[in-house]
Amino acid sequence: MTARVGVVTFPGSLDDRDAARAVRIAGAEPVALWHGDADLKGVDAVILPGGFSYGDYLRCGAIARFAPIMAELVPPARSGELPVLGICNGFQILCESHLLPGALTRNRSLHFINRDQRLRIESAGTAWTNRYLPGQEILVVLKSGEGNYVAAPETLDELERSGRVVARYVGTAPNGSQRDIAGISNEHGNIVGLMPHPEHAVEELTGPSVDGLGFFTSLVARVTEASPAPAGTG
Repeated sequence: MTARVGVVTFPGSLDDRDAARAVRIAGAEPVALWHGDADLKGVDAVILPGGFSYGDYLRCGAIARFAPIMAELVPPARSGELPVLGICNGFQILCESHLLPGALTRNRSLHFINRDQRLRIESAGTAWTNRYLPGQEILVVLKSGEGNYVAAPETLDELERSGRVVARYVGTAPNGSQRDIAGISNEHGNIVGLMPHPEHAVEELTGPSVDGLGFFTSLVARVTEASPAPAGTG
């Protein structure tokens, strides 16, 4: 079975094609999803890509959460049925939709950051990180103006206690994120929000590494393992 991964395009999305390319390189079929359509097209997973959805008016992701496609995505994602990866602006949308706790605010420096960034994978138990090893360091791209993750102390403690911190910045978080958090998951492990961009680190020709590919091959492995074998096999 070939996994079908939907990539949502909002007005202002700019990394949707990069995400689709990463999906294809990982061996899955990317499926274009439009923000205004209330139809997930039967996909096995969804990626909310980076960019500036709806121009980042009000707050980053605040308008996108009300898009028709999100009304279809939220119930199966919240129940643990649908794997969802939110990258950068997609992470902001997941927080605004209350699928993940906390919020993303202006970088502590108040400047846009664009750099190659080392991350440490803290949790390999999610749908999007199962092809990594806990503690593995990877090199991907960080590019954001509002990537400073914040949450109440009790929320941060719960994320730590339950193993839901997916990735941390190696060294001090360049954007000021609390506890150096770069990515988190929900309690089911099917939803992951990540501020850096793994889709920009899937080819040696164009990225700082190919370390980001593991997020996409992890999803392919999860979907394949979860799919029943065809009748008459096994």
